[in-house]
Amino acid sequence: MKSILCVRARSRTGGAFGARQCAGAFKTPARPRWPHEAAKLLRKSLEWARLLERASALALSVITLSTICGLFSASTPSLSAAAPPAKPNVLLIIADDLNDWIAPMRGHPQVQTPNLDRLAARGLTFLNAQCPAPICNPSRTAMFSGQRPTTTGVYDNQQPWMKHIPPKQCLNDYLRLHGFTSLAAGKIYHYRNYKPEEWDEVLYPRDDTLPNSPAARTPGPFGYRMFTEGEPQEPFQEQRAEEKLVDAQSVSWCSDQLKRQTNRFFMACGLHRPHTPWDVPKKYFDLYPLENIRLPDVMTNDLADVPAAGVSFARPNAAHADVTRAGLWRDRVRAYLAAISFADAQVGRLLEALDQSAQRDNTIIVFVGDNGWHLGEKEHWAKSALWREATRVPLIWVAPGVTQPGTRCEQPVDLMSVYPTLCELAGVPVPKHVDGISIKPLLAHPEAKWEQPAVVTHLPGNHAIC
Repeated sequence: MKSILCVRARSRTGGAFGARQCAGAFKTPARPRWPHEAAKLLRKSLEWARLLERASALALSVITLSTICGLFSASTPSLSAAAPPAKPNVLLIIADDLNDWIAPMRGHPQVQTPNLDRLAARGLTFLNAQCPAPICNPSRTAMFSGQRPTTTGVYDNQQPWMKHIPPKQCLNDYLRLHGFTSLAAGKIYHYRNYKPEEWDEVLYPRDDTLPNSPAARTPGPFGYRMFTEGEPQEPFQEQRAEEKLVDAQSVSWCSDQLKRQTNRFFMACGLHRPHTPWDVPKKYFDLYPLENIRLPDVMTNDLADVPAAGVSFARPNAAHADVTRAGLWRDRVRAYLAAISFADAQVGRLLEALDQSAQRDNTIIVFVGDNGWHLGEKEHWAKSALWREATRVPLIWVAPGVTQPGTRCEQPVDLMSVYPTLCELAGVPVPKHVDGISIKPLLAHPEAKWEQPAVVTHLPGNHAIC
């Protein structure tokens, strides 16, 4: 679907590392309303998906692959050999501030993410997935509540999401009502904002601090100032044991839980990295020699043709000016890549634990980033913008009996799809309050026609559509 474009939202360079599509931007105070015809097409897609699943369940071996392709479409993937499990578990892995710089999305040519490569080889990677909002709190609130920021009114990190979401509506608690054990470790909602009564067990580990570091402050889930507040050059002079870092603690806890679960479970594992500070062990920096780091392709005066509203998002005289003036652009890119590889290693540990458990073939895996991250593109750093670097996120699904190994989908989707899709795969009714729609048809057939747009909201009245 072509972008609706009112505010210029595409770099004249065609993207950070080559040609890309960009989300368009528009302003409207109204909640998005989907066309009637799009809804009809979606229902047709769902009907096709159900027909194909029934064919798979009946094991119609007399129909050859070529016959199936002739009946439906030459581009339709082959049917999954195994039927979907009747009562699958769910493992949801969330990375913080992870843009498209992972190898399965080819966002940065130098990144090393072997474990995400392994995960992508097991399932389906969405190449055009968009976050609900380019900020942690509204994005996570939207994904877990099933409601867009325009519905909940949660637009920024300062708002307590719990005051906006009625009880029993969030995904974790809704699945509990349907017999799941709900487990969580790490950053799931923004900071420590959990409702304890909506989980069976929760771990929120805390970092210790490096007392001699100029960036040290009181121990906590982040532990250090962000780079815009004077963080020293990475890697930190002092190193902590990897197993002491919060992400490693979260993964260890989740790995242990995987061994012990006998009931059907929903497990959410939230990784803090690659969110700043990028204080990961030195071995991850060693993967990226500083002198070889490739910077994003950014044109001089790239904001010259951007309207004032877009320039205000970029804030070119803030972080980007500071980083370039200090000569640290290459250092920052290297540090971000190192943090991605650290997060990738934690994903690998979790996959290993799942593979060694009895739940391997009965567990849906979803890997997702909550929002993207700029590293100088459009003279902007961090998130909080409607350009693609801030809105495009990883989304990888492994759904036994539904997804095909190593497949990709280029259709635009957003993270509002996570809630209803998991419900449908789990055999649970999709609650009426949910704004998003299931993408199960795309999980089974990534090249299927798709008319539903992906929508991103940044603060009240600012939206992007793809």
